[in-house]
Amino acid sequence: MQIVFHLGAHVTDEARAQKALRKNAARLADQGIAVPRPEEFRAPLAEALRALQAGAEAQAVEDALLSALLGGTEATRLVISVDSLLCPADQVLGKDRLYPMAGPRAARLAALFPGHRVEFHIGLRNPATFLPALHRRAGGGDFADFLADADLQRLRWSDVLRRIAEATPAARLVAWANEDTPFIWPMLLRSLSAYRGETPLDGGDALIAGLLTEDGMARMTAYLDSHPPRTETQRRRILGAFLEKFARPGVVEMDLGDTGWTTAEVEQMTQAYELDLVEIERMSHVTFLAP
Repeated sequence: MQIVFHLGAHVTDEARAQKALRKNAARLADQGIAVPRPEEFRAPLAEALRALQAGAEAQAVEDALLSALLGGTEATRLVISVDSLLCPADQVLGKDRLYPMAGPRAARLAALFPGHRVEFHIGLRNPATFLPALHRRAGGGDFADFLADADLQRLRWSDVLRRIAEATPAARLVAWANEDTPFIWPMLLRSLSAYRGETPLDGGDALIAGLLTEDGMARMTAYLDSHPPRTETQRRRILGAFLEKFARPGVVEMDLGDTGWTTAEVEQMTQAYELDLVEIERMSHVTFLAP
């Protein structure tokens, strides 16, 4: 069986992928793809992690966990999607790194399924917008206290991915930039689910619909109906053009909140992030989803 952990990251997906896959649960189940709800897997997963830590026999833990998650149904792929799998939001930011416990935590998750192939999927986000949003998610308070003594110039997603890969060398690792998500949404849903049907999954346009004005969405739908794109690249270019012209107010601007950062600091973080993405695309142990 293939076990997929969709790790978030925090303040990227916001459970949209899990909800989209759940809308297609019956169609996915026909192909042996199971997507349990968070309320169905949180408790069994936590119990299994505690059992392993207490020294329980790994195979017994795996059998009990699969029984709880699948309820006796047959499956060839299991998708577990929630952004707190690596840590709570208030533990994401370390002194010189994001997700300080990413490696050990990923190893513990993989150890739950020693007899199966494990995959980790994670969306990445520009630290210039990620940190303010994470601060709000973690409960707010003084932003300077939240950053504490973190070295913002040393925060790299490539470091997070490298530590996960080193801790789980047999696992497949898939990543993408959250900023690209509207353009790769159908690809992302297929990557998570490994859905093989020719008919697109329901909800493939749901994300872009949330970013466009109603008029913009209506215009884009009409345009796609009258000018069907011949390739996925053409489709993404069309989405980009309509998003540029008909985006809902505020959806494409950076929301930095009360960070106190200068424009130069934001630009520096953004440039470092873009260079980091280039490095990630070159990492041999990472499958990077890009438009």
